[in-house]
Amino acid sequence: MVELSGDEKGGYRLERYAIEALPRDAVVDGNITNLEAVSESVKRAARRMGAGVKQVAAALPASAVITKRILLQAGLRELEMEAQVESEANQYIPFAIEEVNLDFQLIGPAPGSPDDVEVLIAASRKEKVEDRVAVAEAAGLKAVIMDVESFAAEAAFDLVSKQLPDGAKGKIVALVDIGASAMNVTMLRDGKQIYSREQAIGGNKLTQEIARQYGMSAEEAELAKKAGSLPDDYERDLMRPFLDSLALEVSRALQFFFTSTQFNEVDYIVLAGGCAVMPGLSDVIAGRVQVQTSVANPFAGMSLASRVRPKNLLADAPSLMVACGLALRRFDP
Repeated sequence: MVELSGDEKGGYRLERYAIEALPRDAVVDGNITNLEAVSESVKRAARRMGAGVKQVAAALPASAVITKRILLQAGLRELEMEAQVESEANQYIPFAIEEVNLDFQLIGPAPGSPDDVEVLIAASRKEKVEDRVAVAEAAGLKAVIMDVESFAAEAAFDLVSKQLPDGAKGKIVALVDIGASAMNVTMLRDGKQIYSREQAIGGNKLTQEIARQYGMSAEEAELAKKAGSLPDDYERDLMRPFLDSLALEVSRALQFFFTSTQFNEVDYIVLAGGCAVMPGLSDVIAGRVQVQTSVANPFAGMSLASRVRPKNLLADAPSLMVACGLALRRFDP
């Protein structure tokens, strides 16, 4: 959870944040399988945030959302646009329209077609949305906004891109988010997504190796990994081979991008997610793919409230990309 104040003009300020572990298998492939356990985790995080936070923005994984850009005639009134969006959506959604939550966002004038506007439609099964709303309510919160994780990460990336040379204008940036069970690779040019891919590798793989090697439970292995309290041979026998396998997967993702698009190079790699801060990972990836690699910190240019500890934030920032992007959405009256 992340709470921001301020705005783009005057600058943002990080008021507070909290990270709370989810019980094992409480969320599987983006689906909430244990509503009560997830609600309890959210409740604990909200309690640690304090300050009477009540309204929240939440997000669905990209795999749970169908998105499509469509062209509509310019100058339509909102009700006319809604009717047309619904009729267009029927072509792309493999469910009955009453089974989904549907929304749309006007992007702007359609490139190369002055009489049309480009509109982004997004749809998800109602139960996916309702599960997240129920989690928030059970934790004493009100979900005001439901976003898509990839869009929220893009919003936070806008802050990160300002830290790259010339704001990475016209350049292709690979945003590589390495979580517990999956690695999401999003290719961005001028802040717009041009390609994305998910690969099944994440920090859980290393946790399982630690548990097996040292006879620990998965929970003990995860704690020892984070605390840095593992035996001397851990780095050589387990961590380094894991970093190499992550670098190989990043290299594969770039190859998939080159073979399925007209592009043949990537200018920068930015690492996000819980694994991004693993010592030496950015160097190992940069060495393998020969692309400048850095670790994402969307809070780098922000002022920090006195309760935020800069050292802790540096370690946590890459995990907070989606939460930061959601906080940027604001709750306008």
